[in-house]
Amino acid sequence: MSAGLRVSARSHVGGMKLARLLEASERELARRLRELERGELFRLALGCGALRASEERARFARRRFRGLRLRGAAGGLSELLDGRGESARLVAAVGERRFREHFLGERRAPAEETARACGISVAQVAALRELVDRLFIRGELEAPAPPAEPKAYSAVAGVAIEGGRPALSFFHRDLWKRRWRVDEEGKRRLLASLPAPRARRLEALLRELEVIERRKSTLLRALELALEEQAGYLASGDLLERRALTQRAAADRLDVSPDSLNRLISNKSVQLPWGLEAPLSALFPSRKAALLARFESLARSRPGLCDEQLRAELERSGAARLSRRSIAQYRRDLGLGARGRRGVGAQAP
Repeated sequence: MSAGLRVSARSHVGGMKLARLLEASERELARRLRELERGELFRLALGCGALRASEERARFARRRFRGLRLRGAAGGLSELLDGRGESARLVAAVGERRFREHFLGERRAPAEETARACGISVAQVAALRELVDRLFIRGELEAPAPPAEPKAYSAVAGVAIEGGRPALSFFHRDLWKRRWRVDEEGKRRLLASLPAPRARRLEALLRELEVIERRKSTLLRALELALEEQAGYLASGDLLERRALTQRAAADRLDVSPDSLNRLISNKSVQLPWGLEAPLSALFPSRKAALLARFESLARSRPGLCDEQLRAELERSGAARLSRRSIAQYRRDLGLGARGRRGVGAQAP
């Protein structure tokens, strides 16, 4: 079904309209679907059997996010904030507005001033600044650079853990409660009975409905793939459990074009089991992003390991086979000191 997302602008409603539907928020798409369903031609198609409905078994939930809601381009903010750690709780305590104003802006005030404004200690200010610095360093290591993040995310669904496995509950009932399917024989008979101008409008309506359903089907399959691959991470909240799942690899498995998948998920978000809203793209990390997270955790948790020992440990764990030179470069790029000098905020020589 999703193979239709591979075809070019000559299919369905054209490339531009397809792109808009892929990028549309859940709220926008639900509104458009309601508009179509209220139309006289829609009711005619449904009454004449050209259009058929099937009820979905989807589960629904209210959108109730706790903590930071990730909005705007923050250099991949979810990379370090989508866990249950102290940093995420501290950011939630500071609040999104104050966090962006005092920690993501160009001006860096004295730590004492920032501590007073945010209601936290100077030590906590230092910890958050160190987190943000590592975040942007990590973002610069990604190549090629990802496209700019949209200014707002569209919340799709919440993820809960049931029986040790992640499960989805959608936020927009109007959009996900049923599926529409065009009956080709009923469509042919109805089009033949209508004047040409009206038949063209009906055909355009049915094409748009088909694209909306393909968009929904592909998004659902992408969500299911992400939950399957990241089940360990979603159940534990441990960022190191997150598995590499590039968008290109996911697109191949879903049989869609990488560009279509990127358009579809780039402005969507989900509620993680611990209540934080995170970009859906955080569940599709590159191999390098997953490797850097593992390397940083290993280097910080075992500061007595030299570069050769870090290299050997990564290889032994199956994470990657890297040269010693690469290990040293990654360590310096992440602001990590050499053996014995990897305390919080320590810089490489």
